[in-house]
Amino acid sequence: MKPVFNNGGVCIFGFGLKNKTVKELRKNQGLTARELAQQAKVDTIDILRIDDVKVKDLSEPLKTKIMPILRGDYMDKIPW
Repeated sequence: MKPVFNNGGVCIFGFGLKNKTVKELRKNQGLTARELAQQAKVDTIDILRIDDVKVKDLSEPLKTKIMPILRGDYMDKIPW
């Protein structure tokens, strides 16, 4: 099975997300650092510190908090 890419060149299954920076993924979702921090329930300064860090280099507890938000998983739970 070939991986299916959306128009941004990022694999739908999330395989290409690890080499991107937090800032890139945050901007792709249209989130400010403050909004991401509120959704992940962390301080805004923590998000600003990791903005230029690649996702694969993040610590595991922080990665598990912000990855669903950066992937857009929270949008699946909105009752349309």
